[in-house]
Amino acid sequence: MALKAFYTDHYVLPLPPGHRFPMEKYSQLRDLVSQLVGLELVEAPAVSDTQILYAHDPSYLIKILSGNLSPKEQQEIGFPWSELMVERSRRSAGATLAAAKVALNEGLAANLAGGTHHAYRDKGSGFCVFNDSAIAARALQKEINPHLKVAIIDLDVHQGNGTAAILENDSSIFTLSIHGENNFPFTKERSDLDVGLPDKTGDAAYLATLHQSLEILDTRFKPHCIIFLAGADPHEGDRLGKLSLTQEGMRQRDKAVFQYGLDRQIPIAFSMAGGYGREIQSTVDIHFQTIQTALQFEQQYG
Repeated sequence: MALKAFYTDHYVLPLPPGHRFPMEKYSQLRDLVSQLVGLELVEAPAVSDTQILYAHDPSYLIKILSGNLSPKEQQEIGFPWSELMVERSRRSAGATLAAAKVALNEGLAANLAGGTHHAYRDKGSGFCVFNDSAIAARALQKEINPHLKVAIIDLDVHQGNGTAAILENDSSIFTLSIHGENNFPFTKERSDLDVGLPDKTGDAAYLATLHQSLEILDTRFKPHCIIFLAGADPHEGDRLGKLSLTQEGMRQRDKAVFQYGLDRQIPIAFSMAGGYGREIQSTVDIHFQTIQTALQFEQQYG
């Protein structure tokens, strides 16, 4: 069975020259993964208004759809408003939800974008408009099984503050965030399990923390499904990362999460989340490595 990877990169935001968001990484990643044997690229569907409202306030959705965001609100998101921004954000969330639904049947599936974990219930932030992980988790419960327990394992270098805030009082969804303590967002929210790491943590300490955190997850919560944010930004080549993981350390990180799921036969939908390499190629390479690692596990699910 092929690993399904949902893409949205043909919806490109019109950004001003010199903007620091690496929009081109998505098309570069799709070009690379298109050559992999055992992978099937699928165009991402858009989430509906109803699905967005599983995680967001109606007043915020109306502002996004109508383009009535104040300059300050647009600045906090980090993107100027455009119809393409709205469509891309819908499809980025749609890709995570579609991957989660496929994973329930096939074990693993990917979103080649996503991981928009800074979006709050009533506002966007940090290049995130809609919170794809929260929308997907809630949609699985509303549309597939109301008793489904979902774990969100967020290994982006930045805390999943929006996700934590949206799901803070929801005992059916477990939020785990391992992030840089001295990194954005500087005011942290409370996940079910937060681990803030010091700068220059390195591979050994990071991987030990990850294994320990997965054990805590296993003790406290038995998920039926996992949404995994495989951010590339803990890598030593990242401008914003600071955690100093090597490329091999990043591979071991991904392997640990996929092995955790495989050992327990828990389906995993994973997204690429952040990556701001000094060289964009280093970010693309980390994302590509995540897909390659997933392919090695895909055949073992079943």
